[in-house]
Amino acid sequence: MEVKGNKISGTLTFVEGGLSPSGPLSGDGYFLALKWSAPAQGVTSLKVGLQPSEGTGLVEAIEDTDHNGVFKIASTDQKLVLWQTNATKSTKQVFDLTGLVLEDEGV
Repeated sequence: MEVKGNKISGTLTFVEGGLSPSGPLSGDGYFLALKWSAPAQGVTSLKVGLQPSEGTGLVEAIEDTDHNGVFKIASTDQKLVLWQTNATKSTKQVFDLTGLVLEDEGV
């Protein structure tokens, strides 16, 4: 994977059965794993997720000490969102996924 500016590109391989027996990472599909930087100093909330979402929406990740996330990609039309907030400021980063290639099943 490559993150350049606000665009993520690379090739995702189809995973039969998913990554988990239940929950948002279950079932056949394409999965994107990313690591993000620690939140800026003073940030009290960091929400991470895909828009549109296939069910989980933005998830609070401020306590996520390894700063890793795995996302099930339904379409390259989705956007990856990181939203940092504190009492006085909000910063929303939106990443374009149209640079991802979803390999066909069985390729």
